[in-house]
Amino acid sequence: MTVQGEPAEQQWVDDHAGPVVRPYAVTRGRARPVTGTFDLISLVTATRADVTPEVGLGPEHLAIVGLCQRVQSVAEIAAHLDLPVGTIRVLLGDLVARNLVQVREPRTTAGLPDNSVFEAVINGLRAL
Repeated sequence: MTVQGEPAEQQWVDDHAGPVVRPYAVTRGRARPVTGTFDLISLVTATRADVTPEVGLGPEHLAIVGLCQRVQSVAEIAAHLDLPVGTIRVLLGDLVARNLVQVREPRTTAGLPDNSVFEAVINGLRAL
């Protein structure tokens, strides 16, 4: 018996998914992507419809490419694959480096009006 009274052979098995793989094993111990930073709302699109397994690409990479045949945010990818966002960022870095996905970062707030415009709108609404 081991932790929580489970036999050793059952300790790392999930009832629905099978053997549990730690996120650092999926990324081969990497904590940062090889390229990019990938905001939670960055939009990801696959650049190819079919991807054959290549050296260095795991099933999670292929799942991301399959999922991103339609535009998905980084947060959505993490939710669909049930992986931490940090792990998804590392995997996306691999895919961007191989030109298998395209990532569009969110626009910065530099083009938005300053707070005085919003305050004027609020004051105008209050006057109604």
